[in-house]
Amino acid sequence: QVQLVESGGGVAQAGDSLRLSCAASGRTFSSFAMGWFRRAPGKEREFVAAISWSTSTTRYADSVKDRFVISKDNVKNTVSLQMNSLKPEDTAVYFCALRLRYYSDYARYDYWGQGTQVTVSS
Repeated sequence: QVQLVESGGGVAQAGDSLRLSCAASGRTFSSFAMGWFRRAPGKEREFVAAISWSTSTTRYADSVKDRFVISKDNVKNTVSLQMNSLKPEDTAVYFCALRLRYYSDYARYDYWGQGTQVTVSS
């Protein structure tokens, strides 16, 4: 089993920056990749960013590319999401996720955190 705990959410003004962190514990030695997703009010959960645990290859949603940066610390078993130039449309609950193997479905992950709220005001 793997446990994921997010932190770093909060309230920000448009144009500000926030940094989210996710601490993984448990059976993390077999991690394949970690990612961030978000769910805005009244919308379905959507992919934000992901990073390969072994190669550090990253992938971003078009809506956050060039504004958000995902990174990881293999020693601390953490993944972070640096969010810059925040927009009101970034308001959502952000979820950390971990996958143990490759899946062709980029949104398929094995474990999920509880989520952290990010609110961006204009």
